[in-house]
Amino acid sequence: MSSKKILILLPDGVGLRNFAFSNFVEIGEELGWEVIFWNQTPFDLSSLGLKEIKLQVKPRPLTDLIKRASINSELSYFENKWNDPVYSSYKFLSSSSGIKTRLKNTIVSILESRSKNENGLKLLRNRLKKSERSSKCYDHCKVVLEREKPDVIFCTSQRPVTAIAPITAAQDLNIPTASFIFSWDNLSKATLVVETDHYFVWSKYMRDELIKYYPYINTKNIHITGTPQFEAHYNASLLIPKEDFFKQHNLDIHKKYICFSGDDITTSPDDPQYLEDLVKAVQTLNAEGLDIGVIFRRCPVDFSGRYQAVIDTYPKIIKEISPLWEKQGDSWNTILPTKADVALQVNTVHYSSALINLGSTMVFDAVTHNKPCFYINYDVENKKVADWSTENIYKYVHFRSMPSFKSVIWLNSKNEIANKIASLLNNDDEEVIGNAKTWFNIINDAPADKASERIWKCLEKLKTSN
Repeated sequence: MSSKKILILLPDGVGLRNFAFSNFVEIGEELGWEVIFWNQTPFDLSSLGLKEIKLQVKPRPLTDLIKRASINSELSYFENKWNDPVYSSYKFLSSSSGIKTRLKNTIVSILESRSKNENGLKLLRNRLKKSERSSKCYDHCKVVLEREKPDVIFCTSQRPVTAIAPITAAQDLNIPTASFIFSWDNLSKATLVVETDHYFVWSKYMRDELIKYYPYINTKNIHITGTPQFEAHYNASLLIPKEDFFKQHNLDIHKKYICFSGDDITTSPDDPQYLEDLVKAVQTLNAEGLDIGVIFRRCPVDFSGRYQAVIDTYPKIIKEISPLWEKQGDSWNTILPTKADVALQVNTVHYSSALINLGSTMVFDAVTHNKPCFYINYDVENKKVADWSTENIYKYVHFRSMPSFKSVIWLNSKNEIANKIASLLNNDDEEVIGNAKTWFNIINDAPADKASERIWKCLEKLKTSN
């Protein structure tokens, strides 16, 4: 029996790819850890041969209202502290239909009005924990923890309100807790919902962000590890021969393909029009003698039919390779990745000449394969949402980490697409790829394929110091 036990708290499906569909568990077991997932998702991890304890008790409704108030209050505080209006753009407008919804909004507004300074924010953070200590979930979590006696609780994301009860229960039992900051844009959006003893961040840049937004955190408890998110791209065993990949997805082996990586409908409501603009540019280039196709990979949580008319109109150019995610519920966070999609994404990026999207992290997936990325940077003529604009997207704080404007190829109008693709295919991309690699090393610790190992080294230290 192992002398070291860790419970990996999986509060939602976003951590599956990083910690369940990778070699993360294998590395821990080789170091002598007993690894058990404390699984709050519908996904059956035992089907992968992983140990799991199901946790399906919901948090109190009041806790979610406090969370909403906490996020909005933090964003208002950030805006006032740095005189930067970008933080207000992260706020989500709540529906006002129905008596219950209006009552909830009123409660959130009252909580916000009392939390306009650091002391008020601290009170809200404490109220989150206090609220969950009164929940059945908290009581259940204490029972599990007292039975399992783990050495460390590691939470795969700092965002979900569902993680508050298990983390608080662990802290009340003096069990060390750590959380992984899930994404490069999370901290500026005030999504540090789960307070743990230790924090694992992608880079020095993210460590500095964490200190900036939450100066009360002891810097000794912030650990730079990188993210496992990109490790699969360095796993050569996931690649299949080009001929096999092209045959499986009905691609033409003689064509060069540009991958259009879709966004969700909130981030990019005009995505179908951008896809059509790309296809029309490709038509122009093909008429001039080139042989190009478009691979369309939609956003994994977008199961809408909004692209279908474009796909049906241009079947000879567009080949859709859909993400292998499974919808296991009605809400977005019950749309879960699968292990098979990890390999599918790796091969899709590898066999594409470039990626096109609206400001996503796919720029970093691309550069691991030495491929450039186009960023869409214009508004269509008939916008679906009047006050939406790409200009607002690229004002977001996480894009300020970009070291050079030429880290991507900017598409500033639909009329530029054809010429910039033609230039790319003439190998005019070395500067862009070099700048993208520099950017990647700013937001993610190098070497990028050793993040899991670095996380385990930090967990070992937590066990030793406890």
